[in-house]
Amino acid sequence: MSEETQHGGLRTPIVAVLGHVDHGKTSLLDKIRGSTVIEGEAGAITQHIGATAVPLDVVGEVAGSLVDPSEFDLPGLLFIDTPGHHSFTTLRSRGGALADIAILVVDVNDGFQPQTEEAIKILADSQTPFVVAANKVDTIPGWQVHEDTPIQQTLDAQSDRVEQQFNEKLYEIIGELSDAGFTSDFYWRVQDFRSNVGVVPVSAMTGEGVPDLLAVLMGLAQRYMKEDMAIDVQGPGAGTVLEVKEERGFGTTLDVILYDGTVRADDTIVVGGVNGPIVTDVRALLKPRPLAEIRTESRFEKVDEIAAAAGVKIAAPDLDDAIAGAPVRAVRGRDLDDVIADVQEELAEVAVDTGEEGVVVKADTLGSLEAMANAMEEAEIPIMRAEVGDIAPRDVAMATTVDEEEYRAILGFNVDTLGDADDRAEQDDVQVFRSDVIYQLVEEYEGFVEDIERRQKEAVFENVMRPARFRILTDHVFRQSDPAVVGVEVLSGTLKRNTPVGYFEGNELERVGVVKGIQDQGEDVDEVRAGNEVAVSIDGPTVGRGIDEGDELWVDLPEKHAKVLEQELLEEIPTDEREALHQYLETQRKRDPFWGK
Repeated sequence: MSEETQHGGLRTPIVAVLGHVDHGKTSLLDKIRGSTVIEGEAGAITQHIGATAVPLDVVGEVAGSLVDPSEFDLPGLLFIDTPGHHSFTTLRSRGGALADIAILVVDVNDGFQPQTEEAIKILADSQTPFVVAANKVDTIPGWQVHEDTPIQQTLDAQSDRVEQQFNEKLYEIIGELSDAGFTSDFYWRVQDFRSNVGVVPVSAMTGEGVPDLLAVLMGLAQRYMKEDMAIDVQGPGAGTVLEVKEERGFGTTLDVILYDGTVRADDTIVVGGVNGPIVTDVRALLKPRPLAEIRTESRFEKVDEIAAAAGVKIAAPDLDDAIAGAPVRAVRGRDLDDVIADVQEELAEVAVDTGEEGVVVKADTLGSLEAMANAMEEAEIPIMRAEVGDIAPRDVAMATTVDEEEYRAILGFNVDTLGDADDRAEQDDVQVFRSDVIYQLVEEYEGFVEDIERRQKEAVFENVMRPARFRILTDHVFRQSDPAVVGVEVLSGTLKRNTPVGYFEGNELERVGVVKGIQDQGEDVDEVRAGNEVAVSIDGPTVGRGIDEGDELWVDLPEKHAKVLEQELLEEIPTDEREALHQYLETQRKRDPFWGK
């Protein structure tokens, strides 16, 4: 770029592509890239690091009658290459998402899937305007393909039956958007894209609807974002780290999406790192050779400077601790301390609230760490430590310091485990959860907590005495004493072996002995439920003295057990047992209103 270039300028809007796995995000990106390469001159579309720039005239070529380039001031569109909400959450700038617009890809056959819902949530949280690409319309049975044509044109050529199915599928997606809190419609019916989401039917395979998608994105950006696109082209560059990676011959490099100003090959830059801002000097600015696919092609060319919006690889010393998702700032002409303070402030925006007790959270980038923390706050899961990076043995050590069993856990989003971290976790009884879907991590952890709570409840249940009321049957005395053996009917509750029993004298329970054994039709049993008649042996009393036929006896429930039953296990016990407990408590509380409270 020559020095005569005006300082003010409009940058290219940055477009991210999100959606559920297999719904066609990558194919759609490839189609946009492919058709633009075919339509435009070779080289008219430029490959950046992690992004593809499609200039306005090429958009005009592909969109045909839908876009008149003379009506636009914006230079075109910059598509982020790594599709998925992962890259979307990574790419944050002050106050939220770096992407100016997003495309949410939804398969017309599958509709909303878990990752679609997660993506929508992230779009809503970051308040990013988006359009829905309803993909795979060509799979509707009987669809007649008209390659690369605008959607209404191809739709007019379909049979009534196909059109009816098309409408059904599309309205299902519109309904799902409504359930998620968004009003939407076919894009050509949308008046205001700020309050309504435009749905663009497309096929990534045949290119149908792709002209419409580009036209809608350009229109949206031109109409609602022109002011945001105004930048100081020659000012010091500002961007976000998309990835930190080793590059042969260059050491650790940063893949950066630049959204403001210019970075030059002789700039000093400040970048967010694990232990705070890193100050270093650019050694080289690298771009892929024309039309080379960034992820497979490692041959770069050096450039002297690069202006926003663009993707660029920066080679510089001391980048090992740089974090994906962190800010990058060129210092040029500014006070270094101010720039460091700026970067520090932006890193602090993503700082997660942590407490004394809670789980350990690891994520691959700052943005995804932020998204994880938001999801966990919503699920009311406390966090003790939250960091960017793979799960290391020291994280396991950290997780063992908590008191509560449910917090002995590490939740890792899109990360690996290092060294012997997995073995250590197994030895130290620390649960490690890993996934590249946030809601799945949260759900798995919640399931783990429910298991613990269930086990704890079962353990308490095993050890707590249960209430029961039973009556000694007449003519069923099998032995008078040492121990007394009598037939009884259990009226309510659960009668167990080795349980003290007694009867109420007024509001006082008089203990008469302990039920030692229970026999049901000659078989020894551990417990008997309400409604059954069994023979019991009671150690202590003599029939005729202490107990009599027809007497009503109660389990002598300790106050502590009664309290646990009433306050913690009430839902777990059968209705008749609840009834026995209430009667028992009521009688005890006539004597002492606070008994068992």
